[in-house]
Amino acid sequence: METCKTPPRQVLVINVGDELLDGLRENGHLLWLGEHLARRGLPISRSLVVRDDAAEIARAIGEGWGAYDLIVTTGGIGPTSDDHTREAVAAALGVGLRHVPAAESALRQRFALIGRKVAPADLSQCYVPEGGESLPNPRGTAPGVFFHRGRTALAMLPGPSLELRPMFEDEVVPRLRGLGCACQGEAYVQVRTFGLGAVPLEQLVRPLLRPGMVLTFGTHTGVVDARISSGGSGATADQLLEVARRVRDTVGPDFVCTGHSCLATIVVEQLRSLEKTVALAESCTGGLLADAFTDVPGASRVFAGSAVCYSNDAKMNILGVPESLLAQHGAVSGECAAAMATASAEKFGSDYALAVTGYAGPGGGTDADPVGTVYLGYASPTGVWSSRVYLPGDRAQVKLRAVNTALDLMRRQLNRYRVEDLIHGA
Repeated sequence: METCKTPPRQVLVINVGDELLDGLRENGHLLWLGEHLARRGLPISRSLVVRDDAAEIARAIGEGWGAYDLIVTTGGIGPTSDDHTREAVAAALGVGLRHVPAAESALRQRFALIGRKVAPADLSQCYVPEGGESLPNPRGTAPGVFFHRGRTALAMLPGPSLELRPMFEDEVVPRLRGLGCACQGEAYVQVRTFGLGAVPLEQLVRPLLRPGMVLTFGTHTGVVDARISSGGSGATADQLLEVARRVRDTVGPDFVCTGHSCLATIVVEQLRSLEKTVALAESCTGGLLADAFTDVPGASRVFAGSAVCYSNDAKMNILGVPESLLAQHGAVSGECAAAMATASAEKFGSDYALAVTGYAGPGGGTDADPVGTVYLGYASPTGVWSSRVYLPGDRAQVKLRAVNTALDLMRRQLNRYRVEDLIHGA
């Protein structure tokens, strides 16, 4: 990590698209850009969502120009009739549009590879405002644009996330660093935790900070991040990392990592270091736990397989959970979770297994186990356990929190296993 020495910057993000305002698509770009700009010392100062209207886009650019150090636009640079961002930006800046032969050549090559003919409308993507630079887009047809004049830099990014994110990382960030606008490293050190709320975490972290250091929090589906930056303290990178180490020691088992690794990545890395494998049995999460594992590159070395057994018949026929157990204890019970985990480990021949069963809602639940109740099963070479957790929220929230809670359970158990190995000299 390198301490960010750039002065505070003003950043405006303009998300373009009728679908965002009409509720047809969530504004995931703002969430992603907010995190990745902040990492570079460029926290968003203001965000706007505007329709696919050239006058509205031009007005937003014109009002922001000179008032912000960086303006980022998303969407509206494709070939269809409702894509106006390119022309609107040029009008707001009082410049014309310049044809970029390299962009047209790349577009024609891409279309030839996928067997499509280039239409006249497609060629509109090969223009940039005069003075701007075309940003290559190997994952799509619409090149981005980078423009810098006076105080303000402008990055125009395509709408699809699969194109926007790598373009930002590979093309925009290096140019911002070249201008001295973005940090060379990260602007803060982040400590990731699970099992602590933001308030208890702050009570633990705040006394560890030097005067002037800035502490902010991010919370998502059970994970709580504490971000520590130098602020007015003048702290070096080593000093920030020392604070992070002290936070780790203070938080104890609730500490997940320093940085941005997700729980699934942590568990996969633990299993790889132990040369062990895991299998899954899922009911209420419907495959989301398996998806979390397989999202991690290299998971094939440790992930044996998963059985999604939603109905009682599936639990009996696929996993072999006894009908008498389901009749006596029910499908949402510690006994069922333990049986599912045991059966999954046996079925897939894995060293470990995780199982999830619960009431995600909105229906179901009992007085003893209301909606949001989830039972986790954990099978290991040394035994089988189950635990009950209550996860309030709507159906989607319960499912996502159940996934993270199951991953955190395994993370803690594997940490304990390694500690016991060290104690016994294994």
